[in-house]
This record gives sequence, C-alpha cells and structure tokens, in this order.
Amino acid sequence: MPVRRVVPNVPIVAGPGPDGESDTMRANAAFYGLLGFEEVMNQGWIMTLAPPSEPTAQISFMSADRTAPVTPDVSVEVTDVDAAHTALVRAGAEIVYGPQDEEWGVRRFFVRDPNGRVINVLSHR
Repeated sequence: MPVRRVVPNVPIVAGPGPDGESDTMRANAAFYGLLGFEEVMNQGWIMTLAPPSEPTAQISFMSADRTAPVTPDVSVEVTDVDAAHTALVRAGAEIVYGPQDEEWGVRRFFVRDPNGRVINVLSHR
C-alpha cells in the first residue's frame, strides 16, 4: 500500500490566543519560516508547515487532538486508509481510535506501534 507522506506531530503547550492558537504556535511558524517552511494548515489546535518547493516534507505542531482520545505522535498518509486498517486489525494491532471521517476532510484511525507510539493513519477524502 503506497504511503503518500509521513509527518511528525510535535506536542506543544497550548496557551491563550485566537481559536486556541498559542504564542508557541506563532513562534514555531516564525522559527521554521526561517528554514523555508510556510503554514499549509491551521486548525488552532494543530498547525502544519511545509516548504513550498516540497509540499510533502511537513511538520505539525499540536496542542491536543480535539476529536480523538489521545494525541498521535506521527501521522502517516496512505492511499487507502480502510485497507491499512484491515491489515493492521488482521495483524492484531491495537486500534486506539476510529476509523472516523473527520470534518476537515480526512478519514483516519489511530494505531499503537510496537514502541507504544500512537500513529495517525489517514487518507484525504
């Protein structure tokens, strides 16, 4: 099954700001902007940055996942999220959340890897 991108989810401490965005979010956008990253998504609780020349090279900053019971460590976008879910369930993996269609246009589920890390597996709809 083809993987489209892998994105680390860096946890941040949320603070007051518009739509839950913290000073830390703005500081990260400014810092990584110096390295050529630009904001490509911002939900207030999660912000994703990518360089315009390589849009799949991404990094996300997340205060807490607003729709799931845990905050994932890594996001992996695949071409077929349901096939990935089926394969992991058959292998006996621990599904932590979903699959779920989210309001921002992705279908996703969370699975715990052998290291105990929570992986957000998703496809855009």
